[in-house]
Amino acid sequence: MSNFWNERYSQREYAYGKSPNEFFQSIIRALPAGKILLPCAGEGRDAVYAATLGWKVDAFDWSEAGKEKALALAGEQNVSIQYEVLDAENFTADSEQYDLISLTYVHLPASFRSTFYKNLLASLKPGGRISAELFSPEQLRYSSGGPKERSLLQSSEMLREEFASLEILGCYDTEIVLNEGPFHQGKAAVARFAGKKII
Repeated sequence: MSNFWNERYSQREYAYGKSPNEFFQSIIRALPAGKILLPCAGEGRDAVYAATLGWKVDAFDWSEAGKEKALALAGEQNVSIQYEVLDAENFTADSEQYDLISLTYVHLPASFRSTFYKNLLASLKPGGRISAELFSPEQLRYSSGGPKERSLLQSSEMLREEFASLEILGCYDTEIVLNEGPFHQGKAAVARFAGKKII
């Protein structure tokens, strides 16, 4: 898997652009700055944006090329982020340290996805939030990006079940038009989720 992403991220152009994901942007702009975790952060567009808003940013991805691009983007914006090369399957939680955890098109095998989500919940502060925008199974009808394997896609109902312990602030399926670099272009079917850890 890392070879695929290293190849994609080794190109000069940013695969998904330099601007943050729109849903992520709408979530973080409504919150006071704190500490954020961005798993599978790719080339760092969301991580760098969070840092420009004053957040303390921890990010990881399994791609060394992604890290290099993320740090370069942070340099362009004169901000600092902490970025580790790490496979999501090997992520372990430090207890209750994050105010926000955000998942932007993080599509993981079902074999360890629930365990990964439980680790994320453990690392979230009481009152902290999780947000996600993922391709839903309906995305298989479109060519705007995302995995072509149904088991990697999630509906809003699946996210609601995975994060049932949270207070649900928003959870729905919708269609959008993507304009995020060369690999996310056109009509897309996504699931969006926002939840808050109950104090």
